Amino acid sequence: MAQTTPTAPVGEAPAGPPLPAPRSARFGGLRRIWAAVREARGVPRFMLWTGAVISALFVILALFGPLIAPYGFDTYQSGGTRFPKQGAPDGDHWFGTTVQSLDVLSRTVYGARTALEVMVLAVVFSLVIGVLLGLLSGYFGGWLDRILVLVMDALFAFPYLLLAIVAGFVFAGIAGGSIITAALSITVVYIPQYFRVVRASALSAREATFVEAARAMGAKPSVVIRKYLFGNVIQSVPVITTMNAADAIATLAGLGFLGLGIQPTDAAEWGYDLSRAIDDVNAGMWWTCLYPGLAMIIAILGFTLLGEGLNDVLNPTMRRRRISKVLLPAHTRRRTVDATEGTAAE
Repeated sequence: MAQTTPTAPVGEAPAGPPLPAPRSARFGGLRRIWAAVREARGVPRFMLWTGAVISALFVILALFGPLIAPYGFDTYQSGGTRFPKQGAPDGDHWFGTTVQSLDVLSRTVYGARTALEVMVLAVVFSLVIGVLLGLLSGYFGGWLDRILVLVMDALFAFPYLLLAIVAGFVFAGIAGGSIITAALSITVVYIPQYFRVVRASALSAREATFVEAARAMGAKPSVVIRKYLFGNVIQSVPVITTMNAADAIATLAGLGFLGLGIQPTDAAEWGYDLSRAIDDVNAGMWWTCLYPGLAMIIAILGFTLLGEGLNDVLNPTMRRRRISKVLLPAHTRRRTVDATEGTAAE
């Protein structure tokens, strides 16, 4: 007896495993970003790629710091011989030494490593918390939205450095002066920024037709937020992230300059080195402050250019597309035919 293959009822899709999402749909966002980057011209293109190169060099320097630096960040002697105190740059110490007989080149390289660690932690913490709270506040609204907006506006009203100092005091009493403490102090500053941007996007996206359709089909709020809102509100976050990365380096240096950042025995930090070099500059020893300050300026410049370039490229109100010249066909005189008289006129 021949077996028949069961067929699905009319109007229903046949049973079977779900088809995978097309490649164009899975990577559509990345392709749009890459297409916008390729279309960039002029000053935005220059800022974007210059910032990307400088930022990449900073990251490479931080990641391979132990291989690049000739000594450790707290090394003051080699082979049983102590380094010269406040020695000028020479063949053994290219950037000179500090009042503590520490190698300035090694302190500068390890300072990039510390800045990268704090920057990444602060951006990740603030990104996760700010985006999550912004999505919940924008989607649900009501009393939750009012409370979160009130708290974020109160934090946003503080000067960012003062807020970081207050948070540094609070976290230092709990965890001490470590990299995690410095990252948490800077995180408090950036959470309101992500919250405000994501909440504004979520308020407009939750009224869209596809979100209403998902609700009508019985989708849970977690599904709607994860599958429909998140992809629409996250587009403006990369620009804020790059700008906050540059600002995090400056904020960490400010905390270190005031003595509220990382303990000098735990890691090298540019702000702390600059604070110790003030007396050296007055005495004519310029090398102890020049190189840490120059490294900090270059790192901030790189991420700032990258953020501004991304903003000009990805922001549709500021993006300038390349215009192709259109060639019109040659003009020809039209012939009209009079049906009554049977004559043609030009």
